Amino acid sequence: MRLTPRLTLLLTLPPLMWAGNAVLGRHMAGASISPVLLNGLRWVLAFALLVPLARTLWAAPLHLRAHWRYYAVLGLLGMGSYNALLYEAVRTSSALNVTLIASSMPAWMLAVGALVYGVRPRGRELVGALLSLAGVALVIGQGSWERLMAVHFVMGDLLMLVAIVLWSVYSWMLAKPPFEQRPAWDWAGVLMAQTLFGMPWAMLFAGLEFAAGRSHMTWNLEVMAALAYVAIAASLLAYRCWGLGVAEAGPAMAAIFFNLTPLFTAVLSASLLGEWPAPYHGAAFVLIVAGIVVSAASKVARSSARAG
Repeated sequence: MRLTPRLTLLLTLPPLMWAGNAVLGRHMAGASISPVLLNGLRWVLAFALLVPLARTLWAAPLHLRAHWRYYAVLGLLGMGSYNALLYEAVRTSSALNVTLIASSMPAWMLAVGALVYGVRPRGRELVGALLSLAGVALVIGQGSWERLMAVHFVMGDLLMLVAIVLWSVYSWMLAKPPFEQRPAWDWAGVLMAQTLFGMPWAMLFAGLEFAAGRSHMTWNLEVMAALAYVAIAASLLAYRCWGLGVAEAGPAMAAIFFNLTPLFTAVLSASLLGEWPAPYHGAAFVLIVAGIVVSAASKVARSSARAG
């Protein structure tokens, strides 16, 4: 596999768009629109845009009817919960902290795989997960061992950890569905199957936010632009580019690009929010990327061994 300019662009655009999603959520939190309502409206708009695109799903709906419970859980975890928790997290934590904590995903992936699916991690995968966790610990302790020992988590950090665990379960469910033959849907059909159930969950949580008296929205151009970005760029375009990139490069190489998200977030936070990264953020990013490279090397070595 050769890393062509086209493939590099396909794998670089999604982390950039997802970094923008976190920074935008931080900017909008508590201002023009409440976070859970932003997530609900995001998926309502994405659903509307997907309706004419998901022709493969509408042409073959029997699979969706037979496995609707599975897709309902996927929608709850991946769209109803994860993004709502992310937007809620940036109310009290920085966008950079949130995306760096999200980079602990390899560790949670291994834990869910071992505990739920009985997939035993390899040695290099464990080393990679520990390096990623060390990077997260560096962020939480703000570069100081003493601060880490006396740390008091802000609510946003804890919410992001919960979101990552749920996303790990969601990812394993995608990788190991309860059926052998996958439906003949394209990317829009697969995304629509999840959005069809994820959107009601997202709006249910938005309703709970309203009932708690925390929901608000000032309808203006800024809100409309934010909704357009999170629904079109951070959802449809990012998913499309990521799907094409992963199909061409494989998940091991794509995982390295995923961890560009904190770097892009640092740059966007500094330029748009004035939240400049500290030196420990750079060290944390190095640890996280090192963890992903080690994990990816393990997967490449395993694939080569099977090919040989």
